Amino acid sequence: MPQIEALLSYPTIAALVDSYSRAETVAALRREIADQRAALLGDSPPDTLPDFSGPSFADGIAARIEADRLPALRSVVNATGVIIHTNLGRARLAPEAVAAMAAAGADATNLELDLESGKRGSRHAHVEALIRELTGAEAAVVVNNCAAAVLLGLMATAGGRSVIASRGELVEIGGSFRLPDVIAQSGAALREVGTTNRTRVSDYEAAIDDTTAVLLKSHASNFRIIGFTSAPDRRALARLAQDNRLIMMEDLGSGVLVDLSPYGLADEPVVAQVLDAGADLVMFSGDKLLGGPQAGIIAGRAKIVAQLKAHPLMRALRIDKLSLAALEATLRLYRAPHDPMKAVPVLRMLSDPIETVAARAAALTDALRAKGLRDLRTVDSTARVGGGSLPEQDLPSVALSVAVDGLSADGLAAALRHGKVPVVARIAQGRVLLDLRTIQDCEVPQVADAFAAVLRS
Repeated sequence: MPQIEALLSYPTIAALVDSYSRAETVAALRREIADQRAALLGDSPPDTLPDFSGPSFADGIAARIEADRLPALRSVVNATGVIIHTNLGRARLAPEAVAAMAAAGADATNLELDLESGKRGSRHAHVEALIRELTGAEAAVVVNNCAAAVLLGLMATAGGRSVIASRGELVEIGGSFRLPDVIAQSGAALREVGTTNRTRVSDYEAAIDDTTAVLLKSHASNFRIIGFTSAPDRRALARLAQDNRLIMMEDLGSGVLVDLSPYGLADEPVVAQVLDAGADLVMFSGDKLLGGPQAGIIAGRAKIVAQLKAHPLMRALRIDKLSLAALEATLRLYRAPHDPMKAVPVLRMLSDPIETVAARAAALTDALRAKGLRDLRTVDSTARVGGGSLPEQDLPSVALSVAVDGLSADGLAAALRHGKVPVVARIAQGRVLLDLRTIQDCEVPQVADAFAAVLRS
């Protein structure tokens, strides 16, 4: 193998140093030489070495440098049919939220300045009034995610005391993050009641003692227990807490501000209804069914929320200005004259009529045929909400089933992921499926271009 300095002396490689930088060129050369050496020592070594001084070798080094310059966090096309896909960044933000983030990032802001008085203000004030308006809560505060909201809520209200929770609601969310562990980390003692499938208000009542601080209810947002089951009514549990001067706290996990039952999506409690049932504190996510940025929203009684705002952990968990700007813009889309089912991308994808999805599939079919793709079929599909929301509730959808000669389904899926704009699809019955419920109209040309690049290569 030639030495790096010798390679740098070739005019074709020297031109790369001028176009990029010496450091980038050297790094790419070292990796290329290492690959060439590995190939020579492998089971099927090449018969010849490349022309290291030629343009083809330089083009390959340039391609390596360009690949290195791509951002690690990139935009992708979600063709999986999972609307709130955790691995793909969960909720797609509305244009208004994106614009608000750009403005907040580009300029100085009144993040913690009261413009009227000129004195220091609170970052929570920017969204608290909106949350109160949309949920009916007395007060609200926002932290960086829902797990943080639960941790802060328990630390501020139950540290050193006990929390009563149903065995059937001790959930585990993504990344092996378990509710019992959160309770333990808060400094509270967990008191489990009931059984996995059946818990009654009387179970909570029997467990109350002098150490009890919180009755905790957790919405089963990412799993279902069916069959011989029962769970305590929220109102009855709230009355029990009130009668014993305890706090009734509910972790909704996802949390939704509008009723989704007209769209065939049941069992997801509306935040306002949970508070109206008597819950003292409710925690829910900003980046799931609400359709905003990652955030943990806490809404409820003013006296308890004030305790949370004053807790030392609050600073460690506080929301940053970009997420705060996006959250405010998203919450405003729930107010008239906006229709959140059309203005918030997550809700729009959930509520799109099947006819709209089918029309998008027809448009993509035409675009792919125009690029030379022939082996594709329109098939019925099933989309999912995802993100730990509404498990086992399917959404009717339409997908394109695609194959390319000379490529396996795995190979085609990999080629699409490696494109200029990665397309993330799923595989079924040996073919790649593109679900049109999660592909947006503006992404149809991008998907067509991605397939055109695969066909060229």
